[in-house]
Amino acid sequence: MVPANSRSRRPDDDLGRVRLGLAIGAGRLAAKASRLAGRGSGASIRGQVMLRIDPQAFGKLLRHRRIAAVSGTNGKTTTTHLLTAAVRASLSDGNRVVTNADGANLYHGIASALGEHPDADIAILETDERVVRELIRQGRPELLVLLNFSRDQLDRHHEIKALGRSWRDALVEAGTEGPVVVANSCDPLVVWAARAAHRTVWVDTGDSWTQDAALCPECGSVLVHAPATPASRARWHCPACDLSQPTPDYVVHGDDVTDRSGTVHHLALQVPGRFNRANAACALAAAVEFGGGAADALRGMRDVKSPAGRYATAHFGSTSARLLLAKNPAGWAESLPLAASDPVVLAIDSAAADGRDVSWLWDVDYEQLAGRHVVCTGPRAQDLAVRLTYAGVEHSVEPDLSTALTDRSATLDCIATYTPFQRLRRLGGLA
Repeated sequence: MVPANSRSRRPDDDLGRVRLGLAIGAGRLAAKASRLAGRGSGASIRGQVMLRIDPQAFGKLLRHRRIAAVSGTNGKTTTTHLLTAAVRASLSDGNRVVTNADGANLYHGIASALGEHPDADIAILETDERVVRELIRQGRPELLVLLNFSRDQLDRHHEIKALGRSWRDALVEAGTEGPVVVANSCDPLVVWAARAAHRTVWVDTGDSWTQDAALCPECGSVLVHAPATPASRARWHCPACDLSQPTPDYVVHGDDVTDRSGTVHHLALQVPGRFNRANAACALAAAVEFGGGAADALRGMRDVKSPAGRYATAHFGSTSARLLLAKNPAGWAESLPLAASDPVVLAIDSAAADGRDVSWLWDVDYEQLAGRHVVCTGPRAQDLAVRLTYAGVEHSVEPDLSTALTDRSATLDCIATYTPFQRLRRLGGLA
């Protein structure tokens, strides 16, 4: 009789392990070469080489781990950092935690991070919206955090409902084997997708952005958005079907989060902004669902200062500049109130990572900058200047990023889209 363990170990399994090992080794060599050549951290090329050698590496590396994934249009990177810190503080005893902390959230970025730590027990993964479906199918994550949906990179994600439908379909297909979902109850498209999960934990984040949630994703009717009053929170519902804002398990109010038991948790974060308190509430709910203690999770999150360079201060000659990332109208709506300097620097590009279409500039309330001077910089500085002219905002144009920030003898706030944000990190010595 052949031993059971011999029957379960087929030659193709051994070949698969060998191929994965070769892919990981080749990826590490490529990453090292990239660093030596001064081309960056090597994280991206490592994953690309791995998937070229072993196209199944993504699925293989996801297996046999506890996985928590974070996705949404805005806030993925910060929420992933917060959740990773929370899990490490509350669940790391005896467990090794891996994360793609640099924000590389497509297939090759996730594979790269996992390949560097193939023996980690827990993976906290920032996941691009387009990757969520395959992550659910191949990785069977234990937990999935769904933050929000808004228009982003209009040339690539012009139909956000299609992304929401892909999430919904994947959750339906997974059934009871699918993840527990922690979802933002203020976003109708997220709710429509997340209620397909076998279990959902709802977080009332207090989001006020409604410009991407005019129509019911279930039936197409115009949604009703009831504004907040002194006696009640803002709520939404569909007048024509049963889609409505769910009763929350966690509620954000100011710097506090109240859970389903009525316990109030004080956040006291080092990252600024209302939206980051919302991100932290989702991370707290996820950490608790993952098995961590709330007190330890909060302690971990309070150590997060500048996830992947966001909110960090860079230096350009005698100028110190706090860098903020904003990629779309919803992100700009949250970031602009944080920019308190005068002048304030706004950097715009339309590279592939930013999205080629910059028509979204006309959906941002730049009028709130009236009375201050704005320095427009980046390759699409002139487009921003036209928008600011119509907004009645005083401005100047300096397309070169370094010149726009160097030697202004001031402390500035700088809001940038993705490509100039990454370049400013490098110019300012943060990457």
